[in-house]
Amino acid sequence: MKGEEVRQRRKEGRTRNGERSRHKAKSKGKHRESRLGSQEAEDVSLHAQQKLLAEEKAAMAKVKEESAVSICLQVLLPYLLAGLGMVLAGMVLDYVQHWDVFQTITEVFILVPALVGLKGNLEMTLASRLSTAANTGQMDDAHKQWKMATCNLALIQVQATVVGLLAAVAAVILGAISKGSLELSQAAVLCASSVTTAFIAALSLDMKYLSPLICVVFIIMIPLWVAIAKQSPSLAEVLKSGWQPVIVAMSISSIGGLILDKTVTDPNFEGMAVFTPVINGVGGNLVAIQASRISTFLHFWSKPGVLPYKMKQNWPNPCTTFFSSEVNSKSARVLFFLVIPGHLVFLYTIRLLQGGHMSLSFTFVMFYLMAALLQVGILLYVAEVIVHLMWKKALDPDNFSIPYLTALGDLLGTGFLAICFRLVWLVHGV
Repeated sequence: MKGEEVRQRRKEGRTRNGERSRHKAKSKGKHRESRLGSQEAEDVSLHAQQKLLAEEKAAMAKVKEESAVSICLQVLLPYLLAGLGMVLAGMVLDYVQHWDVFQTITEVFILVPALVGLKGNLEMTLASRLSTAANTGQMDDAHKQWKMATCNLALIQVQATVVGLLAAVAAVILGAISKGSLELSQAAVLCASSVTTAFIAALSLDMKYLSPLICVVFIIMIPLWVAIAKQSPSLAEVLKSGWQPVIVAMSISSIGGLILDKTVTDPNFEGMAVFTPVINGVGGNLVAIQASRISTFLHFWSKPGVLPYKMKQNWPNPCTTFFSSEVNSKSARVLFFLVIPGHLVFLYTIRLLQGGHMSLSFTFVMFYLMAALLQVGILLYVAEVIVHLMWKKALDPDNFSIPYLTALGDLLGTGFLAICFRLVWLVHGV
């Protein structure tokens, strides 16, 4: 009996142990299932959030999608006002080209496209940065707006001073190569004019110590502007890596200035002084608008270094730049079609103001308009290519693309304008 009781107890113990193990296994299985279920729920939640974010972006993009008429209306008034400003700049240059300083130091003409282009580069780059910041929600707070404005202005002062002096050095070198000689007093005047104005440079022509003093004052102020600009982390990075575009752009514009220097005093090219700022300014303004729009589009849809899917599929070519259904192609068409009406307005204004000391013949107007169309067409296509390359290399197009494009616009505009005058001279023989 005792043996049977022992066996019965052992059997009951094994049964209880089996029930315990099965219960533990079930509880572990339920725990695993609950963990898997919670993980799946988290994955589903994350996927839903990503999908919702994509849908929100798509909805925002759909709301923000602009028609050609809307783009034209936004661009038209600033385009005309800026163009009229370039007309007045051309009239001023046409007037002051007869001053003693321009007659004595002809290298000042080399500085004109470089300095006008530098001013445009810095301001357009600033406008592009602010536009991207506003469209991506980085300027919603008043404190951020104030900080971004002050830091950007300080950055511009640093770049303007340094690159302005380098532009003067480039003008001195190009002038020395052209003339075969170098005068240090004239080099000092060029440096002074590059950081102030041609008027102050003209006053300092006979003042031995004023030109170097002006240069020293501006150089001493550089550390102050650097300290202010460094308060913004993004601009601190621009201070380190953002010099190459503006320096290369200055060099390219200086070549255009060399063309202007060689043609402005030639009777066959009378009128170069008044038309150069117009054709250069209009081309630079239009391509800067396009580059800024493409950059904002990329910042909205992707991250630096990664192109959106549609842009990966199609490498930029003239057909996709001007004839596709994408919003950037639509804006390129609008900007291209604004060239002729805008230039006709500017040419008529120059005629009313009697600038250029020349009559606007039908032949000149036709050649001029063809040159302007060719210039802007090339610039809009190159803008698409450069912005793609910059973004693919994880460089911000707002800082790196516009200087190259506006400098190329200066070179193309001055070169094409010189060809226009040469063709008119060949056609008319006068």
